Amino acid sequence: MENQNRPMLVSKMGIIGAGVSGLAAAKQLSHHNPIVFEASDSIGGVWSHCSYNSTRLQSHRRDYEFTDFPWPQRDNPDFPTHLEILNYLHSYAHHFDVFKNIRFNSKVVQIRFSGNREVTGFSTLLPGQPVWEVAVQTNNSDTIQWYGFEFVVVCVGKYGDTPKIPTFPQKKGPHIFKGKVMHTLDYCKLDQEAATQLLRGKKVVVVGFKKSAIDLAMESALANQGAEGEACTMVVRSLHWTVPHYWIWGLPFFMFFSTRSSQFIHERPEQGLLRTLFCLMLSPLRRGISKFIESYLLWKLPLEKYGLKPEHPFVEDYASCQMAIMPENFFSEAEKGKIVFKKASKWWFWNGGIEFEDNTKLNADVVILATGFDGKKKLKSILPEPFSSLLEYSSGIMPLYRGTIHPLIPNMAFVGFVESVSNLHSSELRSMWLSGLVDDKFKLPSVESMLSQTAKEIEVMKRSTRFYKRHCISTYSINHSDEICKDLGWSSWRKKNWLSEVFGPYSIEDYAKED
Repeated sequence: MENQNRPMLVSKMGIIGAGVSGLAAAKQLSHHNPIVFEASDSIGGVWSHCSYNSTRLQSHRRDYEFTDFPWPQRDNPDFPTHLEILNYLHSYAHHFDVFKNIRFNSKVVQIRFSGNREVTGFSTLLPGQPVWEVAVQTNNSDTIQWYGFEFVVVCVGKYGDTPKIPTFPQKKGPHIFKGKVMHTLDYCKLDQEAATQLLRGKKVVVVGFKKSAIDLAMESALANQGAEGEACTMVVRSLHWTVPHYWIWGLPFFMFFSTRSSQFIHERPEQGLLRTLFCLMLSPLRRGISKFIESYLLWKLPLEKYGLKPEHPFVEDYASCQMAIMPENFFSEAEKGKIVFKKASKWWFWNGGIEFEDNTKLNADVVILATGFDGKKKLKSILPEPFSSLLEYSSGIMPLYRGTIHPLIPNMAFVGFVESVSNLHSSELRSMWLSGLVDDKFKLPSVESMLSQTAKEIEVMKRSTRFYKRHCISTYSINHSDEICKDLGWSSWRKKNWLSEVFGPYSIEDYAKED
């Protein structure tokens, strides 16, 4: 690719990505007229480019709603399909005139730092001259256009674009398999007819047991109904808890984790000695709640029958944002033999399928890797050194103050890289906070203070779950939001009484701005 001596275009602010986080950032920062670069031809991120035909929202739609743009009430299910979510996002973007700022088919291929590291910092977020130079390739052309920005917001997310592919022993990789191998990233690009054609009458192997793998196995089972249909084998490397719905022994699920009273028993950063002792005293209650939920799941779902009961407590999956809703009739298909399970930590290919560490072999026509995505690799491919190396500490987690600012990367923000109960709400609230920061409504603390804060959050995650590298704040999300809203000067409540404040479900709308 060549620049062809094109002059650099200079603007105040650039946003990379037009998924949910990018739309939230573009709307909240619209008064700065940002340029939004979207590599594809549409908005929506994973909802547009990495969703199956059967994909639905995991949480209730009221928990996936912008605070100033409610879902239309007519004919909308509690758990919308990915197409219904896309329609909602398009309506949001049209309503707030976000489309005018988006450059579609514009892929960011490189970022250069043009500021002075000794001078540039978060003390001046809009210094009046470019700090970052961004190279953009449009419509897969052979030329690139460089842009200069005072501030860049990265909203490419952790999912989609860059698949995580397992490593295999020499001469035992996908190339020796005579069938078809693909990642879920490729599968989700198929329309319904092509997907059904791929699966029908085929011995399908799905590697993985998280939400994308479970949905994919269900699609394979539905495509293979009847006597001539083949079974889908799920290769389960690590087990995680799944739930059939959001009720536990007749009680709403939010009561256990998503209220102030329920989160009070979980550790949070900088909680002080008294609260630390209190959390220690209440640790039996935390374990009891986890056991209570597990008892219902083991009663409701045949996890033990199929060897799918995890060894770790349920609360560890919730603390790492790995809880998935099981599709309706999933175990009915397993009962009919359309879905079977094989637990294996190591496996590789042979010409007729895949082989396991116990020397057993499985015949296959199609192997689909539901092995996740490498979000950090995507970021590292465009960020220059030394900033690329700063994305990951020894903990494996990118240190982000308020889930947004890397203390050592100046004039850049990251939105959509911290997970919680509702990722849309998290991205919207952090975009609001970022807008306040850019508009100089409050100041950041010192670099040392920000690093200290992020280190404490990471230590809490480590003590909460063995899966802490997902950077999930679900067990202390309300406290995290409290701190953000305090920065913004929001402190009064719209709740009508203390009982609902303590025991009711939490949302951003609980806060009101102080005039």
